[in-house]
Amino acid sequence: MEMPSVVDAARMVRSGELSATELVRESLEAIERNNPALNAFVFVDAKGALAEAAVVDSTVRDHRLDDLGPLAGVPFGVKDLDDCSGMPTSRGSRWFANGPAKTVDAIHVGRLRNAGAIPIGKTATPEFGAWAYTASPLLGVTRNPWDLERTPGGSSGGSSAAVSSAMVPFATASDGGGSIRTPASFTGLVGLKNSYGRIPTLGDTHLAQNSVVGSLTTTIADTALLLDVMAGPDDRDRTCLPAPATSYVDALENTDLSTLRIAWSSDLGFAVLDPDVARLCERAAVAFANALGATLADRPIVLKDYVRTYAAIEGVDKFVGVERDLWENRRDELDPRSASGWAYLSAKTLPWLASIEFDRRTLVNEVAAIFDDVDLILTPMSSTPPFAAEGPMPSDINGVDVHAGMSVVLGMLANLVNLPALRVPAGLTASNVPVGLQIIGPRFREDLLLASAYRFEAERPWPRHCPTRTT
Repeated sequence: MEMPSVVDAARMVRSGELSATELVRESLEAIERNNPALNAFVFVDAKGALAEAAVVDSTVRDHRLDDLGPLAGVPFGVKDLDDCSGMPTSRGSRWFANGPAKTVDAIHVGRLRNAGAIPIGKTATPEFGAWAYTASPLLGVTRNPWDLERTPGGSSGGSSAAVSSAMVPFATASDGGGSIRTPASFTGLVGLKNSYGRIPTLGDTHLAQNSVVGSLTTTIADTALLLDVMAGPDDRDRTCLPAPATSYVDALENTDLSTLRIAWSSDLGFAVLDPDVARLCERAAVAFANALGATLADRPIVLKDYVRTYAAIEGVDKFVGVERDLWENRRDELDPRSASGWAYLSAKTLPWLASIEFDRRTLVNEVAAIFDDVDLILTPMSSTPPFAAEGPMPSDINGVDVHAGMSVVLGMLANLVNLPALRVPAGLTASNVPVGLQIIGPRFREDLLLASAYRFEAERPWPRHCPTRTT
């Protein structure tokens, strides 16, 4: 059986065409078949998932359909940065290895479960979600279903590998600098970075306000449905947004797309790109505009490299909730590539942080001026195709020496300035690996992003899964 989309799976379970138990068993069999090569799931709760599926099936048999949530019976993976009751959360770090199972769900995980979705296990992440590839001393190396020598991206690489290889219809993900959209780009999926506060969080970023939670899916409709379930305020999150004015599923058909002004930028004025990525994405940008009956605006975008600002802002919340003894005396247990960052940031001062915040505010104003002239900005999602599974992030692109963040720097902008951004497939390289197009929208306009991408998907449908991992 081909793994159905979220929308189709929920419909089939509700109608009795497919039982939740059958769907969960299919997912477990796909994990057994594909996970040894991919290392997408790092914990699986088959017993718990089957028990929850049996409850859904009993409800369907009793014709109590009003008791079923919109996601009833749909299995999903939970990123190992997100708490899921009954499962451990390691954050990819030996600091938290072998910890007890959590007793409370993260807010968005709880909302998915309350809607009837069934958590089936935890998906791999690099230590603390720090990298654009998914590898750590604790959890090992996670590999791309399209090419096992390449990364599925990070930090939601376990989730992207799981969904792309049809182990589950969707998985949770998070994005502090592209960590939903880069894995989506590298594995051919849909990845939405929503506005900060759209989906409330508990115990996650509040000071930096750059990291959001969400999902990885195979279709725009799935992403819209999941956002409907996860979005809305919660009193435990002081930064959350009010409830959306409309359903995102309804917005797919009802959003006015008639007068869109769309700007294309291959590099935002400073990025170094792989030429094949640039060509594929520019073609996709033209096709995107054509699908919407628009033209690409002649609006140059020239920003300065903001990676220093991003790297500093990203470290603001690093120390929250982490015992001092860990980062002072147990850094030797960390991934060597991240250990030095803890020492460096622990010595920084408030005046230093204030200078970083000033740079960020300057960037926010520059981007706001761009949106005076355009409605959507299109860029490549990443500067390179998927790179080596073990890392590190490339230091050379097209023969140019670059900093380690250059391969994913285009994705960081939306986090720094708090704009919604969506990744959709742009095509396959000559090596047959996916490349993604990024769509950045105006503040709080997830509806516009989803509706425009839905139109693009209808005109130019993409393969939902990696074809070599679905049999």
